Amino acid sequence: MERIPVVIIGGGHAGLAVSWHLTRDGIEHVVLERDTLLHSWRDARWDSFCLVTPNWQCRLPGYSYDGPDPDGFMVATELTDWLAGYVASFDPPVREHTTVTSLRPAADGDGFDVTTAEGSIRAEQVVVATGGYHDPSIPRMAERLPQQVLQLHSSQYKNPQQLPGGPVLVVGTGQSGAQIAEDLLLAGRDVHLAVGNAPRFARRYRGRDVIAWLHDTGHYAKPVTDKPVEERSQDKTNHYVTGRGGGRDIDLRAFAIAGMTLHGHLRDIAGSELVFANDLEQSLDAADAVYNGINQMIDDHIARNAIRSAIEPSRYRPVWRPAAYRGSRLPVGELAAVVWATGFSRDYRWLHAGVFDGAGHPQQLRGVTAVPGLYFIGLPWLHTWGSGRFAGIEVDAGYLAAQLRAREHSGKLAASAAR
Repeated sequence: MERIPVVIIGGGHAGLAVSWHLTRDGIEHVVLERDTLLHSWRDARWDSFCLVTPNWQCRLPGYSYDGPDPDGFMVATELTDWLAGYVASFDPPVREHTTVTSLRPAADGDGFDVTTAEGSIRAEQVVVATGGYHDPSIPRMAERLPQQVLQLHSSQYKNPQQLPGGPVLVVGTGQSGAQIAEDLLLAGRDVHLAVGNAPRFARRYRGRDVIAWLHDTGHYAKPVTDKPVEERSQDKTNHYVTGRGGGRDIDLRAFAIAGMTLHGHLRDIAGSELVFANDLEQSLDAADAVYNGINQMIDDHIARNAIRSAIEPSRYRPVWRPAAYRGSRLPVGELAAVVWATGFSRDYRWLHAGVFDGAGHPQQLRGVTAVPGLYFIGLPWLHTWGSGRFAGIEVDAGYLAAQLRAREHSGKLAASAAR
């Protein structure tokens, strides 16, 4: 059996960030990637995709954005080129097209057995960097739609031309759903949108990008352990906003004025009709409350620090309200396609270690589990809100690398003493 001190499972930016540290420190390791490096950035995005975080926040260990537009938002091709530059900057030891089928603590207590289709590896330490979004999640009710209605998950959507002519229903209003709905609307498509409970925030407020304000307040650096237990879920939907066209708000109410049909959340498919719940106005109001709440937090920061350069404060007021909405129905026969922007489910069936809670979340503190030598990185809210962003990965990877170095060092000391 092959022996390698550290195995990193997953060749996305999170796994590569840990690899950068180990490469610098001369710690032997390998990155196992079931597909190709960074494939989720390269393949699972639509054509008009761009970052929602400013380019200046794009930082990985030893590597930062240094282009001409730090306040802009890289589009898909720019981002993949930037990430390819990261790979080239340190040449990580990667084995692509290598699927891990099993990971378990070794029976003799000496590390971990990592099983792949190409053979087995005994690792002293393992970092799981497969992220928290594994399998496209589509509700079972989708099976009741007729075959003539094209169905795609958001991870399969590329552009409006991919869909047949006719009305399109987008289900879900997280970042993907809201941006895909806008993409279709801008292309002149007849769009129906099933609105979920995702929050939103302003692109710019009081003269700056909101993310810049939140960075200054330290909001992204607040550890999840400071939050009440009931608010620590890794399954929360991200706030919707966009970097498209230089960055702007996404306002679903403005979409309605522009011709998009908004519905409550999709409750059921009953015979030949899709049935939507009576919660549209509640969902819109809740998203706007978060929007204004974040702006108020920025106002408080400006006041505390007597920042005179900020322009005057404002509050969002609804530009449109649904008239007497009591739920709605949409005949299936009117639809050409449905885009399910309904997120992803976790799949850790290959990982056999006692580190999961009842909902299947890895239990960890800053990526460190109760099983010595087993770590996670790249999870939402791994340590902070920023953990889901490039800059947060930089911090998380540095912390885990220190744990890996310390355990590697203590192992060598123990081996030396035994001799």
